[in-house]
Amino acid sequence: MVYSHNRGCGRKAGQVWAVIREQITLFTDAKRIRALQTYEDTHSVTETIRVLGYPGRQTMYKWIRERNQPKKMKSSACRSKSTVSHPRHPSVNLKLEVLHRCFELGEDVKSVSEEIGYSRASIYTWRRKYLRKGMTALMNPKDDPRGRLVPGTASSSEEINELKSEMKDLRMQIDILKETVNVLKKDPGVDQKILRNQEKAVIIDALKSKYSLPDLLAALRCPHSSYYYQQKALKRQDKYCSAREQIQAVFEENHRCYGYRRIHAALRKEGLRLSEKVVRRLMKQEKLQVTVKKKRAYSSYKGEITPAVPNIIQRNFHADLPNEKWLTDITEFAIPAGKVYLSPMIDCFDGMPVCWSIGTAPNAELANSMLDDAISHLKEGERPVIHTDRGCHYRWPGWIGRMEKAHLQRSMSKKGCSPDNSACEGFFGRMKTEMFYGLSWMDVSIDAFIQIIDNYMIWYREERINISLGGMSPLEYRQNMGLSA
Repeated sequence: MVYSHNRGCGRKAGQVWAVIREQITLFTDAKRIRALQTYEDTHSVTETIRVLGYPGRQTMYKWIRERNQPKKMKSSACRSKSTVSHPRHPSVNLKLEVLHRCFELGEDVKSVSEEIGYSRASIYTWRRKYLRKGMTALMNPKDDPRGRLVPGTASSSEEINELKSEMKDLRMQIDILKETVNVLKKDPGVDQKILRNQEKAVIIDALKSKYSLPDLLAALRCPHSSYYYQQKALKRQDKYCSAREQIQAVFEENHRCYGYRRIHAALRKEGLRLSEKVVRRLMKQEKLQVTVKKKRAYSSYKGEITPAVPNIIQRNFHADLPNEKWLTDITEFAIPAGKVYLSPMIDCFDGMPVCWSIGTAPNAELANSMLDDAISHLKEGERPVIHTDRGCHYRWPGWIGRMEKAHLQRSMSKKGCSPDNSACEGFFGRMKTEMFYGLSWMDVSIDAFIQIIDNYMIWYREERINISLGGMSPLEYRQNMGLSA
């Protein structure tokens, strides 16, 4: 056993070695035999020391070498070398055991290398390979269950052909996934089993110049008959060609705000009968999508300037006849040229805008002029309940005086409770979604924008289809019921 020390240790190192040598000589042969027997059972120096409580690690390595190695032949030209014969290529199990002992249990690499007969450089090489590629890197040709392939033999040719076939299948699957994402616009993780035959035919057409048709059909599980049927179907003329043009025209003519239900109703008026599902599918294919509304920001609440009146409506916006319940509020339109305000009067009977006023300031004149116009539409004996929020426009003396003079009943929402006037808020939401949001107003003047709002209100009252009214506009609905507008 060779004890190595650093330069400069001097006398201290010699003293340490003397103590170790003294301790080694204290162990009896019985203890030495018992330690070696325990090592035979556990195959671990660390476990042996833990069980017995002795000897030191270096001593245990010394006993193992003395047991395994014969007498060393010394030469004046070189250091002594072990005569123990070992395989040139150790098994993978031995390599794993050595790595476990040295780098997990903490045993000394030099001592383990001397025990197994392989150099320390070999142990570190095994560790680098294991960290880089795992256990496979430690395997020898004889450890491969398939055995070594001999070039030119039948087994090697079959193995190579199998690998080539597997690579081709994998490459084809990757290309199919790419086409599913790029051509069909599907999610990357889509299951190919749920693809329709028409979609499979599109993928096959995109890849048949690279792969054979039978291979593609087998990979996509598409029968030959289904593929050829879809081929003919794709070449046929679109039977909805004229319907697409009509849908596009209706969508554009109605401020790009009609969904598939109202477009379906408009087409029925024009004599074209299609199911709602077909209309919805064609709109999706033509990318006819209604813009999403934004959050309402304007608020007319200025505090409790006059006593509030009770909420008579109580969110019951149903009316059996016209001019029973009216709703009103003021909404803001902000464009680059400035701000425009709209004050309408909505009838709960059919959602018709009875009248409206448009201005550039949310003042008393805007609300009062609208109310004067609304009162002028009333017949003898008609006294609708007019419901508002708690905005300042409806608590000023001008508004209250006009209400009392016409013997109209006031109703107000609770403070900050928009659902109490949700029917009017819903009208504003639909209006802004249909004609304001998603459009550019950069070069539009205030006067031009006021005219656009006025045109929309007329269109809403006279032409806009309402599904709840049987596919008719509010004016058409009243005329159909025999009621005056």
